[in-house]
Amino acid sequence: MVAFGKVYRGTIISEARILIVAIKRLDSTSNQGVVEFWAEVEMVSMLRHCHLVSLIGYCNDGTERILVYDYMPHGTLEDHLHKLQTPLPWMLRLNICIGAARGLNYLHTGTGIKHGVIHRDVKSSNILLRKTWVAKISDFGLSKIGPTNQQSTHVSTVVKGTFGYLDPDYFSTGRLTRKSDVYAFGVVMFEVLCGKRTTDRTLDEDHWGLARLNL
Repeated sequence: MVAFGKVYRGTIISEARILIVAIKRLDSTSNQGVVEFWAEVEMVSMLRHCHLVSLIGYCNDGTERILVYDYMPHGTLEDHLHKLQTPLPWMLRLNICIGAARGLNYLHTGTGIKHGVIHRDVKSSNILLRKTWVAKISDFGLSKIGPTNQQSTHVSTVVKGTFGYLDPDYFSTGRLTRKSDVYAFGVVMFEVLCGKRTTDRTLDEDHWGLARLNL
């Protein structure tokens, strides 16, 4: 989440264990970050799945707010698709998408928790990659608790997310459903397939978004 602050790589020494961690530190000038900080703590604390990032701990000391996660050595899916232009084999791309889909399915069906969760900001930069290239969904600051196994039920909320991944129905009505996450994940798969960014402002305005692009 850009509004939250910077992310650092750090080391935690606990007895005989040495952990390499990712440390997200709140920008003290960010008002939005405080809300997202507590949303992230509450949400991730009740989630346990091999394709979701694990929260190790957090700090809430005065104006200092920090989230500590497992470190993902390969960074984000966005990094490899667009910044590093890593030559990812098709089978690896497929496995990354399958892993992210399993994490998303866990959120939506509520396996192991009382209610389903709508992520609300599914995108390639929120899909992290372990050393073994296992995909893990991250950043739950915008997530909302939603009804389980009720496809037509929605949550009315202020529209938030990332341009290029936003579900048009959610954008126009403010009615958030699990289908909004599914739409965003479809854009991610399109991104993985064609290697193009979700937004390209060098094109005509009507074609900025990848979802509108006719290949």
